[in-house]
Amino acid sequence: MPVYRLVDAAVFPPPEHAEEGLLAVGGDLRPERLIAAYQQGIFPWYSEGEPIWWHSPDPRFVLEPAHLHVPRSLAKIIARRPFEIRFDTQFREVMERCGQRKRPGQRGTWITRDMLVAFTRLHAQGIAHSAEAWLDGRLVGGLYGVSLGDVFFGESMFADVDDASKVAFVTLVRWLEARGVELIDSQVHTAHLERFGAVSWPRPRYLARLAELVHRPTRRGPWVIEPDDPALTRP
Repeated sequence: MPVYRLVDAAVFPPPEHAEEGLLAVGGDLRPERLIAAYQQGIFPWYSEGEPIWWHSPDPRFVLEPAHLHVPRSLAKIIARRPFEIRFDTQFREVMERCGQRKRPGQRGTWITRDMLVAFTRLHAQGIAHSAEAWLDGRLVGGLYGVSLGDVFFGESMFADVDDASKVAFVTLVRWLEARGVELIDSQVHTAHLERFGAVSWPRPRYLARLAELVHRPTRRGPWVIEPDDPALTRP
């Protein structure tokens, strides 16, 4: 199948046309285009200096919050509450720190300057969010993503202290589950998220479920987690 070139309108070809995950090239990162993309299971993924590449992989790696698996050792750490977990207090810094992390087999980062600007705009609109782990007043781990309807699209995470991003992730998933979110989209397979119960779905199954969930009311931010929220200590 061809790789489509996007025009000015925030319109995408059917995601089923993506070959080996790649669907289209070009366009821009303005909020309405990004929202339209995520609603159809499409996301931007490219490096600095490249055109914008739009992807819809098959299979899709997802986690249903109700099926979250927390290893026993991590559950013990969460119960001790070593980190202060916050939402949406340092979104841009979380993105920047994610982009600075060196990852095995990866050259550079897909969190380009334009992506940073674009997702910061989504955050200002209450659509993109961060979950943050703080220790002694320092941001030591976290993750960010996009929330639409009852779906959370995870983008990236970082940790400067052992288990910081894991605790932030588990807390966010439990917080979202309590509010009716039914799907965490992790895009592509990672061994890290597989340990938490994420699984691969064929693209048709993913797109059908996405269509059911994504147009429900969106919980626009800023999000706040209270100190006594059960998500912070749930075993």
